[in-house]
Amino acid sequence: MKKILNNPADYVDEMLEGLCAAHPEFYAQPERRVIVRAGEKKAHKVGIVTGGGSGHLPIFTGYVGPGLLDGAAIGDVFASPSAEQMAASMRHADAGAGVLRLYGNYGGDIMNFDMAGEMLELEDIRSTTVLLTDDVASAPPEEAAKRRGVAGMVYAFKIAGAAAETMADLDEVTRIAQKAADSCRSIGMALSPCTVPQAGKSTFQIGEDEMEMGMGIHGEPGIWRDKLKPADAITDEMLDRLLADRPLQRGERASILVNSLGATPLEELYIIYRRARARLNDIGVDIVMPLVGRYATSMEMTGATITLIRLDEELERHLKAPAACAYWQV
Repeated sequence: MKKILNNPADYVDEMLEGLCAAHPEFYAQPERRVIVRAGEKKAHKVGIVTGGGSGHLPIFTGYVGPGLLDGAAIGDVFASPSAEQMAASMRHADAGAGVLRLYGNYGGDIMNFDMAGEMLELEDIRSTTVLLTDDVASAPPEEAAKRRGVAGMVYAFKIAGAAAETMADLDEVTRIAQKAADSCRSIGMALSPCTVPQAGKSTFQIGEDEMEMGMGIHGEPGIWRDKLKPADAITDEMLDRLLADRPLQRGERASILVNSLGATPLEELYIIYRRARARLNDIGVDIVMPLVGRYATSMEMTGATITLIRLDEELERHLKAPAACAYWQV
């Protein structure tokens, strides 16, 4: 294992310390493994929190900021935060209007966030939940509730955060967040594994000349593994699978996120975007505010994800609203 670290057991805590030290205008750490917005809370604004394992920056903690999230609980690499850490993030995010729990569909996160919600109910803090289930490779359409949440979270954080800034109530923010989540579809592909610091070994093995379509952001098995294909063929298959699951019609508007899983360089992401843009233009889809870069990673995994979100006037308005964090400003 080659990583720039000290003690592997201190990896996450030292990362969070550095994150807050580098960006004090955005991030504060009131408790261990809890990140909140710097500065005073806006009274009576709905709080939005997320949570999940470390190793995916900018998700989860990176999207705390104005127009985005109010707090995040962060676990060890690829491991859920505790219920107590999630409850703490919710307490700090609450400004008197309740809290939305907005996160990916993973068993440990669900169990602990449900426990945290029950803890907060005893303190008269109301909360709601929206789960991201955007990974089309992880379950068929008839079992969509079993799908994993991946980079679609980026769009959900942005749109829900904008809704909360309008001072909408908890039910309305939850409705808009669920609408955004339901409008997202994602798929990934990987060329190489990553290494979890405390494990000290690769999460999976793959041949030097191979790729895997549909792999999850923790190394979960994909749809197929075979020889590496050209960029256009890879992009075409990813788009075909996304559009088969959620068709887009001529004249509709959508945003697209081409995301690096960590090690894939921007140059290769733009090669993917070039093909995806041409394909979407050919079917008459208008692309709104495309995103290309590292938005939801898996340590140093080589690979990419594509996310599409179908937009209506409401979702597009919130997507374009002002927001700021260390990794994304609108």
